[in-house]
Amino acid sequence: MVADTPSAAVERTAIKKVSVRLVPFVALMFFVNYLDRTAVSFAEPNGMGQDLALTAAQFGFASGIFFLGYIVLEVPSNMALHRFGARRWLARIMVTWGIVSLLFTWVDSTGQLYTLRFLLGVAEAGFFPGAILFLSQWVPSRHRTKILGLFYLAQPLTTVLGAPLAGWLIGHHGLFGLEGWRVMFLFVSVPAILLGVIAWFYLIDKPADAKWLTPAERDWLTEELAAENAQKTGQDDKHAKGDLKKAFTNGRVWVLAMVYFGFVYGLYALAFFLPTIIDGFQEQYDTTFSVMDKAWITAIPYLPAAIVLFFWTRHATKHGTRVWHVAGPAVVGGVSIPLALYMGSPAATVAVITVTACSIFAALPVFWSVPSRFLTGAAAAAGIALINTAGNVAGFASSYITGWLKDWTGDYYVPLYLVGFFMLLSAVLMIRLSARGGTAEPAPAAENKPMEALR
Repeated sequence: MVADTPSAAVERTAIKKVSVRLVPFVALMFFVNYLDRTAVSFAEPNGMGQDLALTAAQFGFASGIFFLGYIVLEVPSNMALHRFGARRWLARIMVTWGIVSLLFTWVDSTGQLYTLRFLLGVAEAGFFPGAILFLSQWVPSRHRTKILGLFYLAQPLTTVLGAPLAGWLIGHHGLFGLEGWRVMFLFVSVPAILLGVIAWFYLIDKPADAKWLTPAERDWLTEELAAENAQKTGQDDKHAKGDLKKAFTNGRVWVLAMVYFGFVYGLYALAFFLPTIIDGFQEQYDTTFSVMDKAWITAIPYLPAAIVLFFWTRHATKHGTRVWHVAGPAVVGGVSIPLALYMGSPAATVAVITVTACSIFAALPVFWSVPSRFLTGAAAAAGIALINTAGNVAGFASSYITGWLKDWTGDYYVPLYLVGFFMLLSAVLMIRLSARGGTAEPAPAAENKPMEALR
């Protein structure tokens, strides 16, 4: 066995410290962010829908209008993060979204629900792409899939832990004189405000300022990232220049935006409507679930999804990302989600939905390692935000269209077939992008030979 060189030892300890010091905290921020964003999905079938007299279309619009608010300030927010630093900007985002989320405790009309969901999107704008950009600026690209995979674990785990937590809070009906769903909004909002304050003092904008790294580790990270950025901006390729204009005229950015649209369309169709679909099992299969039963059933697909995500990103890191790391899960998800419609029991339906959830979450962190391979600086900030904007468009579209089609057709057949179509489209677009090349990845850390384009 070959002993580590001094450089390899420094690399290993530097990446480990970033993984331990930064990733769990940013993932916790994402956990709270996603819980606040999707709390409305737990509230609707547990009293809010009845109290506010919501139709499926109205609930879908309320869920989706969040993304319109997010879109308004997405790119400007990420540019502000690039200018002012992640520490200040991510802390500001968390405090403001926590305050808006808290106001859901006292919502008493459909109009107020629409307004607060829109404002929540405005308050949260830029958090997710900002977190992706922040973590991407701390590690070289060959380690990025692993780091983003660890960060992305927070999203499925939000439902694994958040659904039972929401069910437990909803069960405290009457606390402070509030309905159970209002109690839930109250207690899931406060952590965002507290984490925002902590983030102001805890986060650090760049490796050169990290006192918890040794001088050798700081130098290695700084030099590696600088060399990588210089290579990206110095390529003789019209798409690789590190300026804002190139991010918006880069064809690869737009194709990746369309790929991401398909994944997020499926993600939020599940996130917002799975609790309602599970609630409908009671009539469909003549059974009865308690609030906690429904919460645990909602959580079932997401624990396997977290496990698959972890090992899938490990495989991509070890062997190098290939097109099938993204396109393969898209095909599986696109085929499996319509199959859920034909299962004959709640258990079989949830099992197939679990396959869909595993597919979506396996692909997403690998997908997000791609844009930073050819964008840097302001172009990376704008490009990542632009791609995520497409996801927010999908979030609005899937939420509203799913609800509208459910009201129009009377069931979820057409809405879920549409989910399958968009995921299969993502697979096709990713394969076409790979065939054109230009998304090359450096060799895995364990190898020295260059990697092919993403294939």
